[in-house]
Formats: sequence, structure tokens, C-alpha cells
Amino acid sequence: MAVTRHEAVTTREAEAAHEAVTTHEGGNAHPGGTAAGAATVLDAERVREDFPILARTVHGRPLVYLDSAASAQCPRAVIRAVEDYQMRSHANVHRGVHLLSQEATAAYEGARDRVRRFLNARSTREILFVRGTTEAINLVAQSYARPRLGPGDEILITALEHHANIVPWQMVREQTGCSLAVAPIDLRGELDLEAFRARLTPRTRLVAVAHVSNALGTILPVAEILSAAHARGIPVLIDGAQAVSHRGIDVRALDCDFYAFSGHKLYGPTGIGVLYGRESLLAEMPPWQGGGDMILTVSFERTTYNELPWKFEAGTPNMSGAIGLAAAIDYLEALGLDAVAAHEQRLLEEATAELRRIPGLTIIGTAAHKASLISFTLEGIHPHDLGTILDSEGIAVRTGHHCAMPVMEFFGVPATARASFACYNTREDVRRLASAVRKAREVFR
Repeated sequence: MAVTRHEAVTTREAEAAHEAVTTHEGGNAHPGGTAAGAATVLDAERVREDFPILARTVHGRPLVYLDSAASAQCPRAVIRAVEDYQMRSHANVHRGVHLLSQEATAAYEGARDRVRRFLNARSTREILFVRGTTEAINLVAQSYARPRLGPGDEILITALEHHANIVPWQMVREQTGCSLAVAPIDLRGELDLEAFRARLTPRTRLVAVAHVSNALGTILPVAEILSAAHARGIPVLIDGAQAVSHRGIDVRALDCDFYAFSGHKLYGPTGIGVLYGRESLLAEMPPWQGGGDMILTVSFERTTYNELPWKFEAGTPNMSGAIGLAAAIDYLEALGLDAVAAHEQRLLEEATAELRRIPGLTIIGTAAHKASLISFTLEGIHPHDLGTILDSEGIAVRTGHHCAMPVMEFFGVPATARASFACYNTREDVRRLASAVRKAREVFR
């Protein structure tokens, strides 16, 4: 099989990414750079070289980027893959017989298969390209839930959800007369699993939960959630926006019905995302949007719709975004998800210990199982003011309610500062964060 230029570009970068992982205690290598029976250590300093933006300064200081939960930076592999496509092969997909269109179509559909392998989906028919997690959830809300639900039916979510996994279901409630139930959390920011199970009733028609909380970092027990829901025949949507860059996702092992994520949280471009859907469910769902490419025939009397997955992809898609996403997956798997997760966990533990030593600082969300982010407040300083001081030190964190206002209300705070870690962060980044927070405390004393 001939190797395309796009594949050659990402392969070279993936080989370079392997060099950033050191393997101890030999074993047979697994795909993605992890060895059987071996511990892998990520060389974050080496990884940083793959991210051009990290070489810049902010306010005269080296950039410390701790906002990857909002948008991760793109490695050179992704930038080059998108540039190569735009410079050599850009054309509209599926509709042209000329060479550029054929190349673009091959690259775009190749990206779909790359996502399928990443998620271990059964077929590319189960992989829909969308703009991001938000659009994916809205698609399920309007195409799956809205036609099926009515008064007396119920959708169950949790108190940890991002607004994108709340508002679409409120819209369905207004459209259909169904109800929206919310499973509670405790003061550590963990889901009350027994209360969740108790809220599964004969009225429940759909469960929609985050895999990882974007506001607190809590890892939800999705296996238990899926098991409890499926025991009652209830389908489950998982918002995986904060999970895919931190852990391997196997939709068949999870046995989930819908799984959504965004490319820009996965070191890919903005404006591209994925909805995995179980084929039997997608086949029964009507299209959400109408237009070009989601049809087979059109007359003024009737339209016949295209096959999966294109039935849900009306209009010209984001080809370069899909190609960039595939390159991002190549890059991350070359580093090794296990190695990345272990590195991020070490940073999380070190940052937690450092921040807890600062008087007046409170960590919001202390779940036993967390992904690599910390939300916190500092006594006497509004999070926005704290974020401004950190920015003056070259440190980028997120401040605000993080599109999770019910979470902030539960903890009785208007906002938090949130530091989130990625494969390119280092122990020096943690040290500079703690030092800048101490400086901010002195400024406001």
C-alpha cells in the first residue's frame, strides 16, 4: 500500500515522539510506546520541544501553560499535517473525481478510521465528525432524545456536569415535557453512586454523564454507571472531553452507547470533534441537520438520506481538522497514554502537596480519583485577580466558573482558579505556579 504524504509527515513526528519515553525493566513493547511489565518515564523536557508555542515568553517570562483542560497546545506533528493538507491536497471531499478531491477524501476518511482504532469502535459507521463535544451532545439530544421522550419520561445527569451536558437536556425537557433528574455529589466532589442508582427508575430513558469533571478533575465511575443503567435497559452518553487525553478509551470494553470528545483537548485543532454512537442506535436516529452530503437523492417531493456516518454530516466538513486530529492521536499514542497518565499523575500529586502548604489556599474537589487538574481558591483574593497576577508571571491558568456553575454553587464559591497539566508540563512548572501563588498572597495581605 502506498504511503501518502500526510501519513509520512505524521509517521516521522510519531517516531520522534517515541524518543521522549524512557523504558525501564525490559519487556515486549506495546503499541504506543508502553512495554509489557515495564515502567515508562516521560521526558517532558524532550516533549516540550515538540510544541513551538512553549518557546515563547509572556510579559517577559517563559510561558508556563497550565490551561490544557480548556485547550491543549498542538505539537509540531499536528501543525505540519494540517499545513501539508492545506498546501498540497485541499479540495472538497466525496464529490469530486479530480485528484485533489480524491486525496482529500482519502485523508479525511483515513482520519475517521484512525479515530475508530483509537476508540476501538467496531466500524467507521459509528464515528461521526462534529465540531466538538458540545455539538455531539446536542446531536444526541435532538436526534435521539427529542423524538423518543415525552411527559413522564426522564433524563438522568449528575451534579458534576459541564453546561454542555446540562443545557441540551433542558432544551429537550422544554420541547417534550420530559423531566431532568440530577444525581448528587459529596463535599469531596465525588458522585454519590448509591444516590445515582436510586434515581434510575422505570421513567429513566437516558443517562448522560461526564467521564472526568472539567471543574474538579473527578474521575467518575463510568463502568459502574454503565452497568447500573444497562441493567435497566437505559442507554448512556459519556462526555469524554476531559478524559481522552489522559486515558485510553475502549468503547467496546466500556460497552457505552454514545461517547463524545473534542479534538482541541487532545492536542488537535479546534472546530473538530467526534461522536461515537452504537450503530444500532445511530441507524434508527433521524438526521439532525439537512443539506449536502447527507443525502442520496433529493426531489421536491422527498429526500432519501445517506448511509452512516454521512447521514449526520451535512455540508462541507472540517477536513483539515479531522486530519489534524488523526495526527494528534498518532502523536499521543507514540508517547504512550500510560506514560503520559503516569507523568501527569506525578505532577498532580506534587502540585497538590505544594499548594496545600500555602496558608489560605483551599483546593476545591478532593476526590480519591482525579485527572490532572486542580481547582483552588485563595482567601481574600478573587480568582480573576489571582489569574491576572499569575499571568504577569507568565503562568496561564483558567479562572471562573468553568462552565460548571452548579458545581460552584454547591461549593459556595463564585469561581475558582484551575491549573491543568499535560504531557508537556514539568516539575519546574509546578514550582513556578506555587511561587506565583505565594507572591499573589503577599500582594493582597
